[in-house]
Amino acid sequence: MNNYTKKEIVDLLKDDSQTQWIFDTADGVRKQYVGDNIHLRALIEFSNICKNNCLYCGLRCANKNVERYRLTEEEIISHAQKAVELGYKTIVLQGGEDDFYSKDILCKIISQIKNFDVAVTLSLGEKTFEELKAFKDAGADRYLLRIETTDKNLYKKMHPYMDYNNRIKCLENIKKLGYEVGTGCLVGLPNQTFDSLAEDILFFKEIEADMIGIGPLITHPQTPLKDECNGDFNLSLKVMALTRILLKDINIPATTAMETLVQNGRILALQSGANVIMPNITDFEVRKKYEIYPNKNTILQDLQENKSKIESLIKSIGRTVSNEYGFRKGGKNER
Repeated sequence: MNNYTKKEIVDLLKDDSQTQWIFDTADGVRKQYVGDNIHLRALIEFSNICKNNCLYCGLRCANKNVERYRLTEEEIISHAQKAVELGYKTIVLQGGEDDFYSKDILCKIISQIKNFDVAVTLSLGEKTFEELKAFKDAGADRYLLRIETTDKNLYKKMHPYMDYNNRIKCLENIKKLGYEVGTGCLVGLPNQTFDSLAEDILFFKEIEADMIGIGPLITHPQTPLKDECNGDFNLSLKVMALTRILLKDINIPATTAMETLVQNGRILALQSGANVIMPNITDFEVRKKYEIYPNKNTILQDLQENKSKIESLIKSIGRTVSNEYGFRKGGKNER
């Protein structure tokens, strides 16, 4: 199971008769290599302003129907403090590519959050080597930069004015600087092939990623893909499960997109190789404005009630909530 060829991965993705075997195998690999603990990571969506124009994203700069917002430094720190009080061990700072937040501002935010004794994950888009180094020096532990697709032609179509090679370079810099490297892909992009999905999985293995987020495309009515079909849930789950089988000890979130597309989608993901959930702790009125895709499942408005419900779901499938920082098992950053 360590060295599937591209053809073998393509065949498994195509063959529906192998689907349950893939899910069961991935769950077994997950249990053997990362155990039954599920890591909860508090997500703060601090800005929905983005300079990019990705065809699938509701936050694209060309969408004039979005009520834009930015949280202040104080508001971001306040959100993080609430997360710590609720018992979260990782804070995830996510925003559109918004140049308002300078290197110095972000470093100040990161260092203040690190004072709460938590791990910090950043999801801020493409940054220069100097910026990434500064964030790491300020205390950031992980960086999530999804490739979305390794098909260069498809990437170019989906990401106007963006450079695939720069994306790759950013991922290389993230790794070079000692972050835990996070990436991932969208399943269901127009003209995406089984071949390109297999290439995505092999790419994750090639760069030795530490965490992988995989989810189905959910079309947004204010984007050029509004008339396309949503991604297939089972295919998304298969891509995720095969990623678990090949990379074994990495961290894989049960993404919100899974839950949005299929009721109990996150539970199904947790039973097919995933071991992370990222509850959104952004204030409810703000959270509604961060609409990458519509009908985003935000569960409950009350943060404590929301966390308790997630913990109950986790226990209902015989899993436990981790009280660790959630670094990759055996990784260099594990505490």
